[in-house]
Amino acid sequence: MEQNAQRELRSANPEWTVSESMARIAKALVSDGPALAFGHTNFTQVPARISAVVSTTGSSGTSKEVGLSASALLSSARASNKALGAEFGNSWSLLLPLTHIAGINVLVRALELGTEPIDLRNHQGDYPRADFTAIVPTQLFKALNGDAQLLKHLVEAKAVLVGGAALTTELHLQAENAGINVVVTYGMTETSGGCVYNGIPLDGVEISITSEKRIAIKGTVLAHTYLGAEALWDTQYKDGWFHSSDLGRIENEKLIVEGRSDDVIISGGENISLSAIESSLHAHFPHKTFAAFAVKDSKWGQALHLAIAGDGFPSEDEVAQYLGEKFGEFSKPKGYLHLPELPLVGIGKVDRKKLIDLYMEAPN
Repeated sequence: MEQNAQRELRSANPEWTVSESMARIAKALVSDGPALAFGHTNFTQVPARISAVVSTTGSSGTSKEVGLSASALLSSARASNKALGAEFGNSWSLLLPLTHIAGINVLVRALELGTEPIDLRNHQGDYPRADFTAIVPTQLFKALNGDAQLLKHLVEAKAVLVGGAALTTELHLQAENAGINVVVTYGMTETSGGCVYNGIPLDGVEISITSEKRIAIKGTVLAHTYLGAEALWDTQYKDGWFHSSDLGRIENEKLIVEGRSDDVIISGGENISLSAIESSLHAHFPHKTFAAFAVKDSKWGQALHLAIAGDGFPSEDEVAQYLGEKFGEFSKPKGYLHLPELPLVGIGKVDRKKLIDLYMEAPN
Protein backbone atom coordinates (compact mmCIF):
# COMPACT_ATOMS: atom_id res chain seq x y z
CA MET A 1 0.00 0.00 0.00
CA GLU A 2 1.33 3.45 -0.94
CA GLN A 3 2.76 5.47 1.91
CA ASN A 4 0.39 8.38 1.22
CA ALA A 5 -2.69 6.22 0.64
CA GLN A 6 -5.87 7.37 2.37
CA ARG A 7 -8.96 5.65 3.69
CA GLU A 8 -12.42 6.91 4.50
CA LEU A 9 -13.15 8.15 8.01
CA ARG A 10 -16.67 7.92 9.39
CA SER A 11 -18.00 9.10 12.74
CA ALA A 12 -19.19 6.38 15.09
CA ASN A 13 -22.90 6.75 15.84
CA PRO A 14 -23.51 7.18 19.60
CA GLU A 15 -26.83 5.37 19.11
CA TRP A 16 -25.12 2.16 17.98
CA THR A 17 -25.58 -0.83 20.24
CA VAL A 18 -22.48 -2.58 21.54
CA SER A 19 -23.01 -5.28 18.91
CA GLU A 20 -23.07 -2.71 16.13
CA SER A 21 -20.01 -0.95 17.51
CA MET A 22 -18.15 -4.27 17.80
CA ALA A 23 -18.95 -5.19 14.19
CA ARG A 24 -17.80 -1.85 12.82
CA ILE A 25 -14.59 -1.63 14.86
CA ALA A 26 -13.73 -5.20 13.85
CA LYS A 27 -14.02 -4.16 10.19
CA ALA A 28 -11.98 -1.03 10.79
CA LEU A 29 -9.20 -3.06 12.43
CA VAL A 30 -8.83 -5.38 9.42
CA SER A 31 -9.25 -2.53 6.89
CA ASP A 32 -12.49 -4.08 5.64
CA GLY A 33 -14.39 -0.87 6.27
CA PRO A 34 -13.85 2.83 6.98
CA ALA A 35 -11.81 4.06 9.88
CA LEU A 36 -13.95 5.19 12.80
CA ALA A 37 -13.91 8.56 14.55
CA PHE A 38 -14.99 8.42 18.18
CA GLY A 39 -16.02 11.93 19.11
CA HIS A 40 -15.84 15.09 17.00
CA THR A 41 -13.64 15.08 13.91
CA ASN A 42 -12.76 17.62 11.25
CA PHE A 43 -11.69 14.99 8.73
CA THR A 44 -13.27 12.60 6.23
CA GLN A 45 -10.03 10.94 5.08
CA VAL A 46 -7.07 9.62 7.10
CA PRO A 47 -3.79 7.83 6.34
CA ALA A 48 -4.47 4.22 5.40
CA ARG A 49 -2.80 2.77 8.50
CA ILE A 50 -5.15 4.59 10.88
CA SER A 51 -8.14 2.54 12.06
CA ALA A 52 -9.56 4.81 14.76
CA VAL A 53 -9.49 8.50 15.59
CA VAL A 54 -10.12 9.58 19.16
CA SER A 55 -10.60 13.19 20.13
CA THR A 56 -8.92 14.02 23.42
CA THR A 57 -9.13 17.20 25.47
CA GLY A 58 -6.81 17.82 28.40
CA SER A 59 -7.63 19.88 31.47
CA SER A 60 -6.18 22.90 29.64
CA GLY A 61 -8.97 22.66 27.07
CA THR A 62 -6.78 22.00 24.01
CA SER A 63 -8.38 19.42 21.72
CA LYS A 64 -6.37 16.94 19.63
CA GLU A 65 -7.46 14.22 17.23
CA VAL A 66 -5.30 11.15 17.83
CA GLY A 67 -4.89 8.68 14.97
CA LEU A 68 -4.48 5.06 16.13
CA SER A 69 -3.47 2.09 14.02
CA ALA A 70 -4.96 -1.38 14.25
CA SER A 71 -1.61 -2.76 15.44
CA ALA A 72 -1.48 -0.25 18.32
CA LEU A 73 -5.03 -0.99 19.49
CA LEU A 74 -4.60 -4.75 19.19
CA SER A 75 -1.20 -4.69 20.90
CA SER A 76 -2.76 -2.77 23.78
CA ALA A 77 -5.71 -5.17 24.08
CA ARG A 78 -3.57 -8.31 23.95
CA ALA A 79 -1.05 -6.97 26.47
CA SER A 80 -3.87 -5.91 28.81
CA ASN A 81 -5.63 -9.28 28.66
CA LYS A 82 -2.31 -11.04 29.24
CA ALA A 83 -1.42 -8.87 32.24
CA LEU A 84 -4.82 -9.57 33.81
CA GLY A 85 -4.74 -13.30 33.08
CA ALA A 86 -7.86 -12.97 30.93
CA GLU A 87 -8.74 -16.11 28.96
CA PHE A 88 -10.76 -16.74 25.81
CA GLY A 89 -14.43 -16.56 26.74
CA ASN A 90 -13.95 -14.20 29.70
CA SER A 91 -16.25 -11.18 29.86
CA TRP A 92 -15.75 -7.43 30.11
CA SER A 93 -18.37 -4.91 31.20
CA LEU A 94 -18.61 -1.49 29.56
CA LEU A 95 -19.04 1.34 32.06
CA LEU A 96 -17.24 4.04 30.08
CA PRO A 97 -18.28 6.08 27.01
CA LEU A 98 -17.04 5.09 23.56
CA THR A 99 -15.87 8.64 22.98
CA HIS A 100 -12.92 7.80 25.25
CA ILE A 101 -10.03 5.44 24.54
CA ALA A 102 -10.76 3.50 27.74
CA GLY A 103 -14.21 2.61 26.47
CA ILE A 104 -12.94 1.65 23.02
CA ASN A 105 -10.31 -0.56 24.64
CA VAL A 106 -13.03 -2.58 26.38
CA LEU A 107 -14.49 -3.41 22.95
CA VAL A 108 -11.14 -4.48 21.50
CA ARG A 109 -10.20 -6.55 24.56
CA ALA A 110 -13.53 -8.36 24.41
CA LEU A 111 -13.07 -8.88 20.66
CA GLU A 112 -9.76 -10.60 21.40
CA LEU A 113 -11.49 -12.87 23.93
CA GLY A 114 -14.27 -13.83 21.53
CA THR A 115 -16.95 -12.18 23.67
CA GLU A 116 -19.14 -9.08 23.66
CA PRO A 117 -18.96 -6.54 26.48
CA ILE A 118 -21.90 -6.28 28.88
CA ASP A 119 -23.23 -2.78 28.24
CA LEU A 120 -23.74 -1.06 31.60
CA ARG A 121 -23.34 2.56 30.48
CA ASN A 122 -26.93 3.52 31.33
CA HIS A 123 -27.77 0.57 33.53
CA GLN A 124 -30.20 0.64 36.43
CA GLY A 125 -30.96 -2.06 38.96
CA ASP A 126 -28.94 -5.22 39.54
CA TYR A 127 -25.64 -5.48 37.68
CA PRO A 128 -24.77 -8.79 36.01
CA ARG A 129 -21.38 -10.28 36.83
CA ALA A 130 -18.38 -9.66 34.56
CA ASP A 131 -14.83 -10.96 34.81
CA PHE A 132 -13.22 -7.57 34.14
CA THR A 133 -14.17 -3.92 33.88
CA ALA A 134 -12.63 -0.46 33.61
CA ILE A 135 -13.71 2.69 35.44
CA VAL A 136 -12.53 6.16 36.51
CA PRO A 137 -11.98 7.24 40.13
CA THR A 138 -15.28 9.14 40.15
CA GLN A 139 -17.17 5.90 39.54
CA LEU A 140 -15.16 4.12 42.21
CA PHE A 141 -16.02 6.88 44.67
CA LYS A 142 -19.74 6.51 43.87
CA ALA A 143 -19.59 2.74 44.33
CA LEU A 144 -17.98 3.15 47.74
CA ASN A 145 -20.37 5.89 48.80
CA GLY A 146 -23.88 4.63 48.22
CA ASP A 147 -24.13 2.77 44.89
CA ALA A 148 -24.43 -0.74 46.34
CA GLN A 149 -25.20 -2.39 42.99
CA LEU A 150 -22.10 -0.99 41.32
CA LEU A 151 -20.02 -1.90 44.38
CA LYS A 152 -21.20 -5.51 44.17
CA HIS A 153 -20.33 -5.58 40.46
CA LEU A 154 -16.80 -4.32 41.14
CA VAL A 155 -16.22 -6.71 44.04
CA GLU A 156 -17.30 -9.69 41.91
CA ALA A 157 -14.91 -8.83 39.08
CA LYS A 158 -11.53 -10.55 38.90
CA ALA A 159 -9.90 -7.16 38.33
CA VAL A 160 -11.05 -3.54 38.00
CA LEU A 161 -8.91 -1.17 35.94
CA VAL A 162 -8.97 2.36 37.39
CA GLY A 163 -7.52 5.19 35.31
CA GLY A 164 -8.32 8.39 33.46
CA ALA A 165 -7.39 10.55 36.45
CA ALA A 166 -5.26 10.32 39.59
CA LEU A 167 -6.48 7.80 42.18
CA THR A 168 -5.97 9.02 45.74
CA THR A 169 -4.33 6.72 48.26
CA GLU A 170 -7.37 7.03 50.53
CA LEU A 171 -9.82 5.91 47.82
CA HIS A 172 -7.49 3.11 46.74
CA LEU A 173 -7.27 1.72 50.28
CA GLN A 174 -11.01 2.08 50.76
CA ALA A 175 -11.61 0.07 47.58
CA GLU A 176 -9.19 -2.68 48.58
CA ASN A 177 -10.77 -2.90 52.03
CA ALA A 178 -14.14 -3.35 50.33
CA GLY A 179 -12.77 -6.34 48.41
CA ILE A 180 -12.17 -4.75 45.01
CA ASN A 181 -9.09 -5.94 43.11
CA VAL A 182 -7.97 -2.52 41.86
CA VAL A 183 -5.43 -2.28 39.05
CA VAL A 184 -4.21 1.31 38.76
CA THR A 185 -3.52 2.18 35.14
CA TYR A 186 -1.42 4.93 33.60
CA GLY A 187 -1.57 5.99 30.00
CA MET A 188 -3.23 8.37 27.57
CA THR A 189 -4.96 8.32 24.22
CA GLU A 190 -1.55 8.63 22.54
CA THR A 191 -0.53 5.28 24.12
CA SER A 192 -3.80 3.52 23.25
CA GLY A 193 -4.93 4.10 26.82
CA GLY A 194 -3.46 2.46 29.90
CA CYS A 195 -0.03 0.99 29.17
CA VAL A 196 1.33 0.76 32.74
CA TYR A 197 -0.50 -1.40 35.30
CA ASN A 198 0.30 -0.90 38.99
CA GLY A 199 3.53 0.79 37.98
CA ILE A 200 4.66 -2.02 35.63
CA PRO A 201 4.72 -1.47 31.82
CA LEU A 202 2.67 -3.90 29.75
CA ASP A 203 4.39 -6.28 27.35
CA GLY A 204 5.87 -4.33 24.44
CA VAL A 205 6.02 -1.07 26.40
CA GLU A 206 9.13 0.71 27.68
CA ILE A 207 9.25 3.62 30.13
CA SER A 208 12.02 6.14 30.71
CA ILE A 209 12.39 9.41 32.62
CA THR A 210 13.86 12.35 30.72
CA SER A 211 16.32 14.86 32.12
CA GLU A 212 13.32 17.17 32.72
CA LYS A 213 11.76 14.33 34.78
CA ARG A 214 9.04 13.82 32.17
CA ILE A 215 7.70 10.33 31.47
CA ALA A 216 8.61 9.01 28.03
CA ILE A 217 6.97 5.94 26.50
CA LYS A 218 8.06 3.62 23.71
CA GLY A 219 6.37 0.60 22.21
CA THR A 220 3.85 -0.98 19.88
CA VAL A 221 0.91 0.82 21.55
CA LEU A 222 1.86 4.32 20.40
CA ALA A 223 -0.44 6.35 18.18
CA HIS A 224 0.45 7.28 14.61
CA THR A 225 -0.03 11.06 14.71
CA TYR A 226 -2.25 14.02 15.55
CA LEU A 227 -4.55 14.65 12.60
CA GLY A 228 -4.04 18.16 11.28
CA ALA A 229 -1.36 18.82 13.90
CA GLU A 230 1.47 16.63 12.70
CA ALA A 231 4.08 19.22 13.69
CA LEU A 232 2.84 19.10 17.28
CA TRP A 233 3.14 15.30 17.23
CA ASP A 234 6.71 15.59 15.97
CA THR A 235 7.65 17.77 18.96
CA GLN A 236 6.52 15.03 21.36
CA TYR A 237 7.54 11.92 19.39
CA LYS A 238 11.34 11.69 19.23
CA ASP A 239 13.48 8.70 18.23
CA GLY A 240 10.62 6.28 18.87
CA TRP A 241 9.72 7.79 22.27
CA PHE A 242 6.55 9.72 23.07
CA HIS A 243 7.36 12.46 25.59
CA SER A 244 4.34 13.02 27.82
CA SER A 245 3.54 16.10 29.89
CA ASP A 246 3.59 14.00 33.06
CA LEU A 247 6.35 14.05 35.64
CA GLY A 248 7.49 10.84 37.27
CA ARG A 249 10.24 8.68 38.65
CA ILE A 250 11.19 5.02 38.77
CA GLU A 251 11.20 3.59 42.29
CA ASN A 252 11.75 -0.10 43.05
CA GLU A 253 11.40 -0.76 39.31
CA LYS A 254 7.92 0.78 39.30
CA LEU A 255 6.71 4.01 37.70
CA ILE A 256 5.56 6.67 40.16
CA VAL A 257 3.52 9.43 38.50
CA GLU A 258 4.08 12.74 40.27
CA GLY A 259 1.87 15.12 38.29
CA ARG A 260 1.93 17.17 35.12
CA SER A 261 4.75 19.44 34.03
CA ASP A 262 2.20 21.96 32.72
CA ASP A 263 0.27 22.30 35.99
CA VAL A 264 2.91 24.32 37.80
CA ILE A 265 2.03 28.00 38.23
CA ILE A 266 4.20 30.86 39.44
CA SER A 267 2.45 32.95 42.07
CA GLY A 268 4.32 35.83 43.66
CA GLY A 269 7.57 34.27 42.48
CA GLU A 270 6.82 30.90 44.06
CA ASN A 271 6.27 27.69 42.09
CA ILE A 272 3.03 25.90 43.00
CA SER A 273 2.02 22.49 41.62
CA LEU A 274 -1.75 22.36 41.22
CA SER A 275 -1.76 18.56 41.32
CA ALA A 276 0.35 18.53 44.49
CA ILE A 277 -2.15 20.90 46.15
CA GLU A 278 -5.06 18.69 45.09
CA SER A 279 -3.42 15.41 46.12
CA SER A 280 -2.52 16.75 49.54
CA LEU A 281 -6.03 18.09 50.17
CA HIS A 282 -7.68 14.85 49.05
CA ALA A 283 -5.45 12.89 51.41
CA HIS A 284 -6.11 15.19 54.37
CA PHE A 285 -9.82 15.80 53.74
CA PRO A 286 -10.86 12.53 51.99
CA HIS A 287 -14.60 13.21 52.05
CA LYS A 288 -14.40 16.36 49.95
CA THR A 289 -13.45 16.98 46.33
CA PHE A 290 -10.98 19.72 45.42
CA ALA A 291 -9.58 21.24 42.25
CA ALA A 292 -6.86 23.88 42.11
CA PHE A 293 -6.75 26.44 39.33
CA ALA A 294 -5.00 29.72 38.55
CA VAL A 295 -6.50 33.13 37.78
CA LYS A 296 -4.42 35.93 36.20
CA ASP A 297 -3.72 38.59 38.80
CA SER A 298 -1.86 41.90 38.60
CA LYS A 299 -0.31 41.41 42.04
CA TRP A 300 0.48 37.68 42.04
CA GLY A 301 0.87 37.01 38.32
CA GLN A 302 -1.06 33.77 38.71
CA ALA A 303 -3.24 33.59 41.81
CA LEU A 304 -4.01 30.17 43.24
CA HIS A 305 -7.73 29.50 43.59
CA LEU A 306 -9.55 26.44 44.87
CA ALA A 307 -12.83 24.82 43.85
CA ILE A 308 -14.52 22.74 46.54
CA ALA A 309 -17.38 20.32 45.86
CA GLY A 310 -19.66 18.98 48.57
CA ASP A 311 -21.09 20.26 51.82
CA GLY A 312 -19.82 20.74 55.36
CA PHE A 313 -16.30 20.38 56.80
CA PRO A 314 -13.73 21.74 56.15
CA SER A 315 -14.16 25.51 56.07
CA GLU A 316 -12.11 27.83 53.86
CA ASP A 317 -10.07 28.87 56.90
CA GLU A 318 -9.27 25.25 57.75
CA VAL A 319 -8.17 24.57 54.16
CA ALA A 320 -5.99 27.69 54.09
CA GLN A 321 -4.42 26.84 57.45
CA TYR A 322 -3.61 23.30 56.33
CA LEU A 323 -2.05 24.40 53.03
CA GLY A 324 -0.04 27.12 54.79
CA GLU A 325 1.40 24.57 57.21
CA LYS A 326 2.01 21.98 54.48
CA PHE A 327 3.49 24.12 51.69
CA GLY A 328 4.03 27.60 53.11
CA GLU A 329 2.04 30.82 53.39
CA PHE A 330 2.29 31.45 49.63
CA SER A 331 0.11 28.38 48.97
CA LYS A 332 -2.97 29.76 50.69
CA PRO A 333 -5.71 30.19 48.04
CA LYS A 334 -6.57 33.72 46.98
CA GLY A 335 -10.16 32.76 46.22
CA TYR A 336 -12.66 29.90 46.47
CA LEU A 337 -15.39 28.48 44.28
CA HIS A 338 -18.04 26.28 45.90
CA LEU A 339 -19.85 23.87 43.56
CA PRO A 340 -22.18 20.86 43.95
CA GLU A 341 -19.90 18.93 41.54
CA LEU A 342 -16.65 19.70 39.75
CA PRO A 343 -16.95 20.11 35.95
CA LEU A 344 -15.20 17.33 34.05
CA VAL A 345 -13.64 17.09 30.62
CA GLY A 346 -13.45 13.65 29.01
CA ILE A 347 -13.85 11.11 31.80
CA GLY A 348 -12.59 11.79 35.28
CA LYS A 349 -10.43 14.86 34.56
CA VAL A 350 -11.37 18.20 36.06
CA ASP A 351 -11.98 21.00 33.54
CA ARG A 352 -9.79 23.77 34.95
CA LYS A 353 -10.62 26.12 32.09
CA LYS A 354 -14.31 25.82 33.00
CA LEU A 355 -13.48 26.52 36.65
CA ILE A 356 -11.79 29.78 35.66
CA ASP A 357 -14.85 30.75 33.59
CA LEU A 358 -17.20 29.92 36.46
CA TYR A 359 -15.10 31.93 38.92
CA MET A 360 -15.00 34.96 36.63
CA GLU A 361 -18.78 34.77 36.14
CA ALA A 362 -19.52 34.42 39.84
CA PRO A 363 -20.60 37.56 41.76
CA ASN A 364 -17.83 38.98 43.92
